[in-house]
Amino acid sequence: MSESQTEKHPEAYFGLPAEVHYCKKCVESNQRMMGSVQHKDTKATKKQTVGFDKDGVCLACRYHEQKKTFDWDAREKELRDLCDRHRRSDGDYDVLVPGSGGKDSRFVAHILKHKYGMNPLTCTWAPHIYTDIGWKNFQSWIHSGLDNILFTPDGKVHRTLTKLAFENLLHPFQPFVFGQYYLAPRIALEKGISLIVYGDSYAEKGLGGDLKWDGRCMDRRLYTKQKDEPIYLGGVHTDELIKYGISKKELNPYMPLDLDRLMNSKIEIHFMPYYINYDPQKNYYYAVEHTGFLVNPLGRTPGTYTKYQSLDDKVDDFHYYTWFIKTGRGRATEDAALEVRNGHITREEAVALVQRFDGEFPKRFFEEFLEYIDIAEKQFWEIIDRYRSPHIWKKQGGQWSLRQQVA
Repeated sequence: MSESQTEKHPEAYFGLPAEVHYCKKCVESNQRMMGSVQHKDTKATKKQTVGFDKDGVCLACRYHEQKKTFDWDAREKELRDLCDRHRRSDGDYDVLVPGSGGKDSRFVAHILKHKYGMNPLTCTWAPHIYTDIGWKNFQSWIHSGLDNILFTPDGKVHRTLTKLAFENLLHPFQPFVFGQYYLAPRIALEKGISLIVYGDSYAEKGLGGDLKWDGRCMDRRLYTKQKDEPIYLGGVHTDELIKYGISKKELNPYMPLDLDRLMNSKIEIHFMPYYINYDPQKNYYYAVEHTGFLVNPLGRTPGTYTKYQSLDDKVDDFHYYTWFIKTGRGRATEDAALEVRNGHITREEAVALVQRFDGEFPKRFFEEFLEYIDIAEKQFWEIIDRYRSPHIWKKQGGQWSLRQQVA
């Protein structure tokens, strides 16, 4: 292909759609990747992205339109029936709520205990590096009246996997995501808890590919490994990680669960947004009032305009920044799109917020991040630029800019 043809039809990395489109109702991009865990993570693998209909509207917006027609009283009755089905009378835990102690996990755990009479156990996969406000919020979550299991992975292993994930995938959060994803069902199996309730749902974000999935629960098989399926962590096959000083037995927290054991269990995995008219902003106010949740005292989170998102982990800033580099959409897009759907801001306001804050470089923890993954600043920027997909980015006069921005 000639240089002019390359410029006219630039290559799309990561299996993303070659043409960039933005939702006509919110500010979502068709480059928004599916958030599910995939152990076969390569540049060539086609990624599932947020769906759009023929009118150029993302399926998350269409789902939120449908929510206006839901019988929420009937759905709450389903929730009460679900709780009654799993409720225990022997004093043991009857529901597991995974979370960091942020606004959503606080909301879910609190209403399950105080409104629906359940006996919840909460569980947390520890951040890479706790922030001061993150640790305070985690402590106040527990002291609001909840039991918790905090799992902190082997620090040496976790740092190595995080470094590999940054270098090989530009995804420094991948090991965290894997561990967080598998922690809850593993604890549920160990503790004999038959119900897991999450405070998030792919249906809310239009990531099911269509509107047929109602968002009620997750198939347990998604937490398991298919026979002979290759497993990669940080872009490296698990058999090869021994070269980096990591043995297979040290990888257990990051690995899918045993298929037969999980499928033979009675565990059900449900999403709270199916049962109640879920709104993250309202969850924030609820968490402040009932559980002592604190916002960031330093102001808004870099890359967005809110003060109550991404508070607990110093590496989280770089998760969203690298996400922006790979897809052209960052934390401000995520927040603004959701607030448009929930009627808190207009699309015009959202566009202005995205144009102002999306992709802002997170300076505040940069030195600590470089130290954590043990690379030099020059190498950091070389890796960042290597993962700029030509269909999203162009370089003129030594400066990178998006080919197309939401408008």
